[in-house]
Amino acid sequence: MRPCLSCLMALLLLLSPAAGNLGDLELMTPSSDSSFFLGSGSGSLSSSDSHSGSQPFSNFTGSMDDRGTCQCNVALPDTTFPVVRVEQLEFTAHILTQTFETELSKVREYVQLIEVYEKRFYNLTARVEIMEKNSIYYSKLDFELIKIEVKEMEKLIIQLKKGFVGSSEVVDRLEVEIRNMTLLVEKLETLDKNNVLSIRREILALKNRLKECEASKSENPPAILPPAPGNCSHGGVVNISKPFVVQLNWKGFAYKYGAWGRGYSPENPDEVLYWVAPLNTDGRYLQYYRLYNTLDDLQLYTNYREYQVYYGQGSGTAVYKNNMYINFYNSQNIAKVNLTTNTVTVSRALPDAAYNNRFSYANVEWQDIDFAVDENGLWVVYATEASTGNMVISKLNDTTLEVIDTWQTRQYKPSVSNSFMVCGVLYATRTLNTRKEEIFYYFDTNTGKEGSLSITMSKMQERVQSINYHPFEQKLFVYNDGYLLYYDLTFLQKPQ
Repeated sequence: MRPCLSCLMALLLLLSPAAGNLGDLELMTPSSDSSFFLGSGSGSLSSSDSHSGSQPFSNFTGSMDDRGTCQCNVALPDTTFPVVRVEQLEFTAHILTQTFETELSKVREYVQLIEVYEKRFYNLTARVEIMEKNSIYYSKLDFELIKIEVKEMEKLIIQLKKGFVGSSEVVDRLEVEIRNMTLLVEKLETLDKNNVLSIRREILALKNRLKECEASKSENPPAILPPAPGNCSHGGVVNISKPFVVQLNWKGFAYKYGAWGRGYSPENPDEVLYWVAPLNTDGRYLQYYRLYNTLDDLQLYTNYREYQVYYGQGSGTAVYKNNMYINFYNSQNIAKVNLTTNTVTVSRALPDAAYNNRFSYANVEWQDIDFAVDENGLWVVYATEASTGNMVISKLNDTTLEVIDTWQTRQYKPSVSNSFMVCGVLYATRTLNTRKEEIFYYFDTNTGKEGSLSITMSKMQERVQSINYHPFEQKLFVYNDGYLLYYDLTFLQKPQ
């Protein structure tokens, strides 16, 4: 039986999807006495003679019957490709890629956060090191601020540690460092309470003694010293220092109107009593005030006595001989409040005084009646209808609140931003811009003379609500849009 060539061609067409590229198949011309195989090694047809090294992949036989019909017998191997398994493998690889990208983005986010925390940590470390090396230049308030920052850092690290998946060695180390810093700040604070404050006082005393020693050994005549506290042997105010910011008032930013200062008593001039009297947010009603025995207590809002009153108006408050002097609400009455008992001991009308915002200062409402204290005692500055709004100065009896003497000025009160008294001389200020005031006017009750000045006065905020002078410290205490400031004054020295 002769092999059928058409059978061979049919077999090639049948196997072409599994065999790959038919161009790679080599067609061998069969002889009459050979059976043919499809080689598995190279995918080509080859003879099955004894010299062939190919292994049969799929065998077939072909013959032609008596009628001339070609008959083919083919044995095909199992060549089914695992498509489903490949699809599952691709899907699994896709899921793994997405998961990896998600985790990689988290790691990048953690790295960025750690870099931010690391910078804050280094900044905090530098500040603590400065505090360690320069222990005489910081106060208790510095410790409070540092402790707050350390606590915030500790919270951030704890949150980072909770959300971090994987190795947390860096985060753990950072957490340990922050806890060590907390202990260090607490140790420094303890050291400050025990030693540093007293060291600062000793250093200040030594500096003063050194200045005295240098002055006594100098061949040149000693410089003229500032006037003694409470002494008026000078020629008046000639300059003012930059502002020293003490603190924001204890009620906060919304309480922009009010007054503050240090109480003064000629019998006990070095007595320390700081008072703060912010008005309510309406800028009119005086309801609460606080008393402090030290400036540190005032800065830290601690160890205070807080009192409530129901009759104060405006920010013209002053404290003299342990009494607070205020304008009675909705009236021209002035009152004396004992600070020990928080009771009104004297109240009377201020003759002819305009009130209820008739002639208040510029940019400051409800301050028609403004009390002042200086070396000579208690004063009140106001305006009347008869003065057509010009400033009037009256010397008061601090016990009875009776008017002892009165002076009429030619300065219009609503054009003045505020005023204060020093040695019987009224000084008035006006606004130059949002950062500058000017002491521009004076009236001397000792001589009856008045005139112009030009002393520039810096400020923190736009408006000055009150100014109080302290004769012993020779400072101005200014309430500036809720901030408590003080200034040092320089006086003209009289020739010896």
